[in-house]
Amino acid sequence: MKKGKRIGLVKVSITMATILTLGMSGIANAKTDESPSERPSSKQKAKNVILFVGDGMGAAHRNAIRLATVGLGKELAMNSMPYAGLVHTSSTSAVTDSAAAATAMASGVKTNNGAIGVDANKKPRKTVLEAAKAAGKSTGLVTTSQITDATPAAFAAHVQDRSMQSEIAKQYLENKVDVLLGGGEDYWYPAGTEGAYQDYPAKDTTEASKGTEGDLVNKAKKIGYQYVTNADQLKKARSGRLLGLFANEEMFEQRPEGQGDLYDPTVSLPTMTEKAIDTLSKNKKGFFLMIEEEAIDEMSHENNAKQMIKAGQQLDKSVSIAKEYAKKHPDTLVLVLADHDCGGISVESVDSQDESGDGISKEDGPFNIPNSKEDFMIDWTTSGHTAVDVPLTATGSGAELFKGTYENTYIHDALLKAMNIENDS
Repeated sequence: MKKGKRIGLVKVSITMATILTLGMSGIANAKTDESPSERPSSKQKAKNVILFVGDGMGAAHRNAIRLATVGLGKELAMNSMPYAGLVHTSSTSAVTDSAAAATAMASGVKTNNGAIGVDANKKPRKTVLEAAKAAGKSTGLVTTSQITDATPAAFAAHVQDRSMQSEIAKQYLENKVDVLLGGGEDYWYPAGTEGAYQDYPAKDTTEASKGTEGDLVNKAKKIGYQYVTNADQLKKARSGRLLGLFANEEMFEQRPEGQGDLYDPTVSLPTMTEKAIDTLSKNKKGFFLMIEEEAIDEMSHENNAKQMIKAGQQLDKSVSIAKEYAKKHPDTLVLVLADHDCGGISVESVDSQDESGDGISKEDGPFNIPNSKEDFMIDWTTSGHTAVDVPLTATGSGAELFKGTYENTYIHDALLKAMNIENDS
């Protein structure tokens, strides 16, 4: 615990206790844009799955995003779903990292922090995306991070260390993931081979091509991927396999507040979401799509509430797009969850007498609540991850499988059940 944060930690404990006992029932019973007749039967198979991961997005993050976006008495798209659950996030350690958390969700096994797609004994385990592919479905990964970062990697790769990003990219191509959209161009080209994004740019002179597996962009083109590098090219891209790399590394700049921090992706998450759904939905057998907003976590690591909220708002817009698709295609399951909490935040009133920590952990705000005269502050207890449970919300075919409280490994099992795919991992 940081010096001077004891009071803040107590506040977070109280906040989380309230969320765990009352808050999730509020999400589960919140007003939804679905009538009972629009909700699919529990026996209906999910032809399509759209899984959203707000990396680092705990329950308090959701509430802060809600208050700053729609205000009191209203709900986000990600909350307006008929089913809700609470997910335990621990890996083989009490506090997980994104690699182990995503592996649990994708493969149904607990593993060591840093591991991707392998169990605690380093044995590769089949992922839900790979199972969907084997069943004839199209598959996709979308993120504002490097497309080869921990969360997407755990759904389509198997390596002992998340840092092996070029090897992860190579495995994506071998596994024929149909749509790959995000940042991380630097891991697809060998050192000295500059891609569409300049090596050693002024905004971050450490960024440069550093791939270890040869020219993977050229390899992708040879095996049938259309390669795009900006929003205009993405818009014009034809159907079929699609690789889009839109930044050297992450599609944002995560630094301490006022020191070059920026959330302004060259291609927005909603734009990538819409294109991915449009491309994958051409398959009559359906699709599996994982969409991640990484900046919620990265900005929380920097205790930067303003940019965290901005990223969360883009995630919610993306969820709205998926829900609109699901309305027209009721055999679609849409889920929104987190891999873990980051920052240990509490949402507080504006109080000049309240301690607010020091350094980057000082309170952020005030943030206005729309259509009111009220403001709120966000307080931080850590710049790392925590072990608190995170909320999950779901709508569509098989959504009822996700109500309750469970381990993160259950998500893998429930997804396969929803799609009626046998668990042979």
